[in-house]
Amino acid sequence: MVEIGQISLVAAFILAVYVTVVGFAGGVLNGRDLVASARWGFYSVVPLLLIATTALIYAFVNNDFSVAYVAENSNLAMPRIYAWVAFYSGNAGSLLYIAVAFSIMASICLKVITKKLPYTAPYALGVMSMVLIFFLAVILFLANPLEKLPVTPADGQGINPLLIHFGMFIHPPFQMLGLISVALPYSVAVGALLAGRGGRDEWVDQGRLWGMVSWLILTVGLLLGSWWAYTILGWGGYWAWDPVENSALMPWLAMTAFVHSIMVQKRRGMFRMWNMVLVITSFTMAQLGMFINRGGPVPSVHSFAESTMGWIFLAVMGLTLFVSLVIFVIRYDTLKSRGRLESLISREAAFLTQNLLFLLIAFVTLWGTVFPIFSEAFDETTMTVGQPFFNKVNGPLILLLISLMGVAPLLPWRRATRRALVRMLMLPVVLGLGIAAAVLLLGITRPWAVASFAICGVAVSGVLQEWGRGTLSRHRRGEWWPRAFLNLLNANRPRYGG
Repeated sequence: MVEIGQISLVAAFILAVYVTVVGFAGGVLNGRDLVASARWGFYSVVPLLLIATTALIYAFVNNDFSVAYVAENSNLAMPRIYAWVAFYSGNAGSLLYIAVAFSIMASICLKVITKKLPYTAPYALGVMSMVLIFFLAVILFLANPLEKLPVTPADGQGINPLLIHFGMFIHPPFQMLGLISVALPYSVAVGALLAGRGGRDEWVDQGRLWGMVSWLILTVGLLLGSWWAYTILGWGGYWAWDPVENSALMPWLAMTAFVHSIMVQKRRGMFRMWNMVLVITSFTMAQLGMFINRGGPVPSVHSFAESTMGWIFLAVMGLTLFVSLVIFVIRYDTLKSRGRLESLISREAAFLTQNLLFLLIAFVTLWGTVFPIFSEAFDETTMTVGQPFFNKVNGPLILLLISLMGVAPLLPWRRATRRALVRMLMLPVVLGLGIAAAVLLLGITRPWAVASFAICGVAVSGVLQEWGRGTLSRHRRGEWWPRAFLNLLNANRPRYGG
């Protein structure tokens, strides 16, 4: 079975190379047959990787310690139910998990965009298959989970005891899938650039769709990680600003900015260049997250054992960023916006301000996370940045961001008068002050705590006010209250969160 898995891995790698070459050629030459061949080639990679995955899990279930990876991450005493956990608990197996999971997600994405974006799809396919080539190359040449030992041991080393936890079944799969899923909106966006259609807004819906898919998976991964860390003594509670936690937070922040900003492009034809920068930044930070997870020089209680493999991920991240920026510069003239920012008191300005805050928080987190690398390079001592730094710097930025959450939905497009702004903000501000007073009466006197409650009150009341205003408008036209609210969400999902 292991040998079949090895052959499947090699076949998948060769097929991915073929898909890349033929996919790009089909896009350049506008060859439908070439594109169709590349597309079906990519679909065929999925069963090949599933065979390799099945072979590895089969080896775990049957205690086949002739496989080096099984011997390192399992033993006779390990319950068989943990075969799934052991599959991705080490570096090599996690790479195979990422490859097979990405191939499945990318195939679904390809199926959708082939119908929606026929001119962009061949280039997006080429980008996705290049991502897959990288992982398969690392698996085959640097970290093959199906590699066999010259001598079979009687028992294995066993899985790390800290990983014998229910959280291991669900958190790492979501964390890894979330990071690699950022490649989907990136592929759509860069595919549109390569096709010369980045300035057309036809890719926006698909870019936002796959951006939302990626954002949702990252969100679930972060929540599960917080829950798991909270239950383990010594992991710093639900959020300790650990490098591995930050590795998923940074692309999440950039992707959050992207899925909001792309709405402005759809509605007003603005932020075309900015949205490309956001999606490139998101993918770059996702790659950085994989570098941190691979056990690079950034210390973390959650990362894999220290490995030189992390530097390969860092090098590929740098190359990807460079190539992306080159493509961006070449297609710069096609990305001019048809609209412009008319007023600082407008929904567009609020979106832009939120975007900048998201990125600022992400880059502060980045600096605090990678600081040990620079301290080691210049002082030859590894210095880490703890929770106080992140809380002091990011805390006020997060509160400012939350306050904008309540303001932005109330602002109109293009411009708002100061009188209208005061009228719209009156209720949220009054409620926020009321909450602050109630908190003080309850004996909570710490300034930041009181401010946090008040600002969250402003944000929540602002959103509720927008929902209420829209629902009331529909009710006045004869719709039943519950149906009016549901129809409101369905009529403009990006705006109302439906």
